Amino acid sequence: MSDSLRDQLMKAGFAAPSKPEPAPRRPQEQQRQRSSPQRPSGPQRPPRPQQRPQHNRPSTPSAPSRGATDAQPVARDRSDIDLAKAYALRDKTEREAREREQREAERRSRERKERRQKLATALGGKALNDVAAELPRHFPHTNKIRRIYVTPEQLPRLNGGELAVVQLAGRYLLVTRETALSAQAIDADALVLLCDPQADAEDDIPPDLVW
Repeated sequence: MSDSLRDQLMKAGFAAPSKPEPAPRRPQEQQRQRSSPQRPSGPQRPPRPQQRPQHNRPSTPSAPSRGATDAQPVARDRSDIDLAKAYALRDKTEREAREREQREAERRSRERKERRQKLATALGGKALNDVAAELPRHFPHTNKIRRIYVTPEQLPRLNGGELAVVQLAGRYLLVTRETALSAQAIDADALVLLCDPQADAEDDIPPDLVW
């Protein structure tokens, strides 16, 4: 058969059933349909966030933390402070040592001056040196051989311990034994020669030898 089944049925008097027309919509439904957005059927997925394009940038080393950078200046400042304190302490110690030495030197100089004044007072007018003396009497003093001129009468008395030799302001004075001991009490270095007649003669040299 060339004709389709539908054509045969229409020729036999059967008409194809017509589709029912949709009922007219009410004005309220039309307005609500226009106002409400059209929702797509099916489950909805949230839109994916747009990813920013990543550019190929060279990686840079991370900067050191603030605490690490601050620790270096703090440590350096502390070392500088400690070094400054050490220098200040050394300067203070050296200054105190110099001041102490200066005070000690001034004290010794003051004491020497006082001793010279007392010694000059004790020996004032008591020297027995004779300008006419011609006999030299030698004696050791300050690692050198010194001499003083005496008279023939003074020499045995000097060798016997009745007279003595003292030093005052660079001069050698001939004084009595008592005056020499008084001078020694003031300054031990003032007594230069005081013979002991009871002592043994050194190297068999007689005390009255003039040399």
